[in-house]
Amino acid sequence: MPKIEVHLKESMERTGKEFRELHEWVDDPSLKPEHHDITRVYKHAKEAEEKWGEEGAQEFMNHLQTDIKSQVSRIQEDIKNVLSYFGIKL
Repeated sequence: MPKIEVHLKESMERTGKEFRELHEWVDDPSLKPEHHDITRVYKHAKEAEEKWGEEGAQEFMNHLQTDIKSQVSRIQEDIKNVLSYFGIKL
């Protein structure tokens, strides 16, 4: 997953605010699995909205989107490496 600095920079570019507290909340080690549980996105977006407003709810969603893109990219790279190992070029 991207470091918090990536999330802060993206939020700043989108909104002019870092939303540091929100991103720390999303990635809090004791709550991270729950906050990243795709089946609870609506619940946590509402919670983010209550704490940081509509813009915060959107930034919560953007945080998850960035994390998902990061993981998908990593998986794609791993697959390419495995295929390359077996002589398969993409």
